[in-house]
Amino acid sequence: MKQGICNLSIVPVRAEASDKSELVTQLLFGDLFKVIETRKDWLKIRMTYDKYEGWIDRKQAFELDKTVFDELKSSASAITADTLQLLDLNGAENHLFIPQGSCLHNYQNGKFTWSEKELNYNGQVFTGIMNKPELIDIALSYLNAPYLWGGRTPFGIDCSGFSQIVYKCGGHKLPRDASQQALLGEPLSFIEEAEPGDLAFFDNAEGLITHVGILLANNYIIHASGKVRIDRLDQHGIYNSEARAHTHRLRVIKQIF
Repeated sequence: MKQGICNLSIVPVRAEASDKSELVTQLLFGDLFKVIETRKDWLKIRMTYDKYEGWIDRKQAFELDKTVFDELKSSASAITADTLQLLDLNGAENHLFIPQGSCLHNYQNGKFTWSEKELNYNGQVFTGIMNKPELIDIALSYLNAPYLWGGRTPFGIDCSGFSQIVYKCGGHKLPRDASQQALLGEPLSFIEEAEPGDLAFFDNAEGLITHVGILLANNYIIHASGKVRIDRLDQHGIYNSEARAHTHRLRVIKQIF
């Protein structure tokens, strides 16, 4: 296999070729990838969307012909907007639920291309480039989603997966990790200069970027920490009123667009 597509709801991508290995990210339905290394039961892949690499179980991979892969890669696509939607692939005995953030290639008027077939999709979708207020609406739809290291769905998500998927739904591409995302955009000198939808980054004692959140109005922030939650933001960092303490130290605020 040289290239493929995620044909399941969610596929775990791991740091090493083992079911016991750390979850580093997830493929969602419609995500394209290239295979860069193979082992007996495992494939090391590079995701087309963000170039992230990791290992997936060979049994969870669906191979695409290069011509089809290239066509889907360059096609216009829509991103699913429903938390969960039933997708009929080929009759009542062949269906699956796909989560918000999944990709529908060649989407137009409720139809999309799947494995050289045209299928119907009855759910809501995100298309085009959105502004920052629209990103906030998307971010709020993930409120209370549980934290999951490596997660990218409403059923488990980490801090950078949250910012990435919200921006993806709004038509803006971000890398996978917070440290990578922090390299983008223009830094702002003061919180007062920021707008809802901008990204705030936080570091640890060693000065490494380890956390990211999306700014809201009136010095609030939405971020994934235990769950997707809303907390106060000040010049020191995130203040958790339940813990009565600052939980993350502010490093920089970036205006991505």
